[in-house]
Amino acid sequence: MFLSISTTGTPERPATDLGHLLHKHPDNAQAFSTSYGAAHVFYPEARAERCTAALLLELDAVALVRRGRGKGRGGAPDAALAQYVNDRPYAASSLLAVALSSVFSSAMKGDCRARPELPARPLPLRVEVPALPASGGAGLVRALFEPLGWAVGAAPVALDTEFPEWGESRYVSLVLEGEQRLADALRHLYVLLPVLDDAKHYWVSSDEVDKLLRAGEGWLPDHPEQELITSRYLARRSTLTRQAMERLELVRLAETDDSAVEEIDNAVDERTDTEEAPVPLAVRRRDAIVAVLRATDAARVLDLGCGQGQLVQELLKDTRYTEIVGVDVSMRALSVAARRLGLDRMGERQSERVKLVQGSLAYTDKRLKGYDAAVLSEVIEHLDLPRLPALEYAVFGSARPRTVIVTTPNVEYNVRWDTLPAGHVRHGDHRFEWTRAEFRAWAGAVAERHGYGVEFRPVGPDDPEVGPPTQMAVFTAGAQDTRARDTRARDTRARDTHARDTRARDTNAQNTHAQNTRAPHTPAQNTKEEKVA
Repeated sequence: MFLSISTTGTPERPATDLGHLLHKHPDNAQAFSTSYGAAHVFYPEARAERCTAALLLELDAVALVRRGRGKGRGGAPDAALAQYVNDRPYAASSLLAVALSSVFSSAMKGDCRARPELPARPLPLRVEVPALPASGGAGLVRALFEPLGWAVGAAPVALDTEFPEWGESRYVSLVLEGEQRLADALRHLYVLLPVLDDAKHYWVSSDEVDKLLRAGEGWLPDHPEQELITSRYLARRSTLTRQAMERLELVRLAETDDSAVEEIDNAVDERTDTEEAPVPLAVRRRDAIVAVLRATDAARVLDLGCGQGQLVQELLKDTRYTEIVGVDVSMRALSVAARRLGLDRMGERQSERVKLVQGSLAYTDKRLKGYDAAVLSEVIEHLDLPRLPALEYAVFGSARPRTVIVTTPNVEYNVRWDTLPAGHVRHGDHRFEWTRAEFRAWAGAVAERHGYGVEFRPVGPDDPEVGPPTQMAVFTAGAQDTRARDTRARDTRARDTHARDTRARDTNAQNTHAQNTRAPHTPAQNTKEEKVA
């Protein structure tokens, strides 16, 4: 994936000033690590008359699949092979846009401490992107860039030069030329590259609206294709698109009225706004877990898959918990948890109550035995299904805490999330998400195999059609045996009662029969006695 930016200059204003603006020295080739590979910045030419800076993004296809949404290109449910063999390493997309904002962040903001006069100066720029996916064709490319002052060259790329009869591909070779400030040019590319690709490699959430408005400041409110740009940039999320369009309209009105946006949007005084903010689902889930732990009188608790330590931090506030152990396979997560808890500053008495240990839940661990309760909060869905039996045995078969609390997303509720496309999971690392019936079937089988009782509780608003956003199972060791004993006792009492009733009926029947057998002789005997008398 390749992009180059060139400019020309004079001895008085050398083209190599581009290095100052980009904060990258022309004599050095530099490499930067990204979440999906490595970004390389180098200068194919650096002279006073002409200077070219190049950005080469070298993608790790495996990392892209593992850290992405687990789907194919653009989130489509492609076949497994298509997750690894696709155009992502070669065609400019949101991956290149993110690399631009990361590697050239100061240039995008217009910062240049060494030469503060340079960012405001328009430069004769030439931008080249050899392979750009253009969903909408060359016509849309021109419609997006020409209103911004660019002379646009968008030559379609043939599917195969050996077979011209196959026609053109969806890619174009892009060349932009124009007098632009470098910061503006980078912001144009940051927004419009993923718009033309019409896909994003990462989860689009509400903070993307702020990113769009920051990058679109000064040009997006008046762009004739504003609605298309906003919708595609926000991955066609209707709620986010509506929010962005409303805020862009406020900007346009403010510019027309020569006022600040705050002066236009002043219908609500935030200081007197009494509307309650919704409680985040993560907080509701944590509160539900703590309520169960209190009800079970647990004192020694395991947080299995503790992540950044939010639950451990909450439990530390209550002195009833004498020992709290956070377990996670990620040392990075444990480091974050240690900072969150302030372990290095914690007093001796408090530090004796908490411990963070590295461990995998796919293996038995004698350190986890003997605890009152264990929590698996939003953990099981991060494991591949074939590995669940190993976790099951490690927790329920080997560690065997008295109580086990398991929470996991309810996939049926996903239709209630405005920002979640149909068929997608809530997090890129989720290997699966279960319906309520699937979760109950799994939990019931686990309880049956390991001698636990299990009950189910909703977490969050319980929708009458699709249920709650989070489902919880509370396992109790021995509850199943207790129920079995109670059932046997009831059966025994029923049998004893039935036997007593049967014996009583038999005795009554025998007595009645005996009486009936003797009764016919009595009148004759009396008659004889009367005769004798």
